[in-house]
Amino acid sequence: MTKSVGIVLVSHSVDLAAGLKAMLAQIGSDTVPVVAAGGTSEGEVGTSYELVAKAIDQADHGNGVIVLPDLGSSVLTARTVLGDHPRADIAVIDAPFVEGAVAAVVTAASGGDLDAVIAAAQEARHVPKF
Repeated sequence: MTKSVGIVLVSHSVDLAAGLKAMLAQIGSDTVPVVAAGGTSEGEVGTSYELVAKAIDQADHGNGVIVLPDLGSSVLTARTVLGDHPRADIAVIDAPFVEGAVAAVVTAASGGDLDAVIAAAQEARHVPKF
């Protein structure tokens, strides 16, 4: 079986990243490597370059990785990590954190390639709630 695209959840909050990861597991992401990189290395609110870099390595199973940050400095941290270690098969995605992650996991679990997973996460921005 082909390995799926990996997903890294970057949040200022350990709990938010872990909670979203748990939700994704409940909707069937057991075939998709989802790694949470929430908070600082000390477990405080913030972001950590080291945690993001480690999460990317853990999520990388050879089919690409998307990095989905929540806001502000998590975006800057993710972009800095990729700027320092550029790879064509890893992308920071501008998408809603929860909706984008769900769309990405569903697409990755169904065998979507990196481009399809990126598109699904980004398109989640335009799905109305009602």
